[in-house]
Amino acid sequence: EVQFVESGGGFVQAGGSLRLSCEASGFTFKDYTMAWFRQAPGKEREAVSCISNVDDTTYYVDSVKDRFTISRDNTKNTVYLQMNSLQTEDTAVYYCNGQSLGALINYWGQGTQVTVSS
Repeated sequence: EVQFVESGGGFVQAGGSLRLSCEASGFTFKDYTMAWFRQAPGKEREAVSCISNVDDTTYYVDSVKDRFTISRDNTKNTVYLQMNSLQTEDTAVYYCNGQSLGALINYWGQGTQVTVSS
């Protein structure tokens, strides 16, 4: 059974930092590109960042470039998202997921809420 347990969210003032963690289980973590997504109230879920399982190549959506850093620890089946210089626009529920052969795993965890105040 696939599980994603996201944690590390919270309430922070603009300019602050948070580090999100996502512990995954139920699939071979090291064989999957891992990604972070977020969904703000009234908006569609969007991809924020991902990290390759092959060579740790990373991708970031333009709005978080130079502020967020994704990393992974295959020994712990965990993917992280370090978020610096947070902005009110970053307020959302953050989720992780795995991708292989172009397809996401058909399961979503509970996510972790990030709220940034001005």
